[in-house]
Amino acid sequence: MSDDQQTFAETQIQQLRKHYNELAALAGSLAHEIKNPLSVIRMNADLLGEDVADSDSPQSRRFLDKLDIVQEQCERLENLLNDFLQFARLRGLDLRPGSLNRQVEKVLDLFEAQAEHESVRITRYFDPDLPAIRLEEKTLQAALVNLTKNAFEAMPTGGELVARTYSTRNGVALDLIDSGCGMDQATALKMFNAFYSTKDGGSGLGLPTTRKIIEAHDALIQVQSEMGTGTKFTLEFPRFARITE
Repeated sequence: MSDDQQTFAETQIQQLRKHYNELAALAGSLAHEIKNPLSVIRMNADLLGEDVADSDSPQSRRFLDKLDIVQEQCERLENLLNDFLQFARLRGLDLRPGSLNRQVEKVLDLFEAQAEHESVRITRYFDPDLPAIRLEEKTLQAALVNLTKNAFEAMPTGGELVARTYSTRNGVALDLIDSGCGMDQATALKMFNAFYSTKDGGSGLGLPTTRKIIEAHDALIQVQSEMGTGTKFTLEFPRFARITE
């Protein structure tokens, strides 16, 4: 590639990034503008429900049934907008040296009570000598929570979730393996696409946001799944390179 061609390509890339950033900012602003009147609609629906809650007439019951539908759809839209805003505003992270083991441990601890209630056994295999990685704690934990939540949803009758950390040739890796229902290849190929969901009422932004978070950590995310057997997510992070003099 000649210097002129390289300069032209770099200019096009910069223009595309600028255009993307402008669209992302516009979409985020639009989502915020939708949330405000939506909150007003939901609040007034709640007040209307309180006004007729004590009435037992057939007309009041029909009114309350229709009002329930309005409230459910408002809640669904609010959840969708919240997921979208999280997806749209994810930019550069403040990455600092930290322990992957510690982040995974914190997230799994959050699910202990649910695991006991739903007969899910959590098995942990953590490499005690795992090198540090560059991470942003709250953001990485949000991605791990989403993956763990998906694993639990794939095991409605119980099962096992295995979390394993280990060193690789290129860095540090985490396997999250569930013994759930698994997914077919078509679903696995689309699962990271924005707004694609197999769940009723799902926003389809959970896994795409998770992928953006992992990639913002300069890491890779891969998935392997088999129907009726389970799913394995593998996250691989670059090792934190210490500067030596």
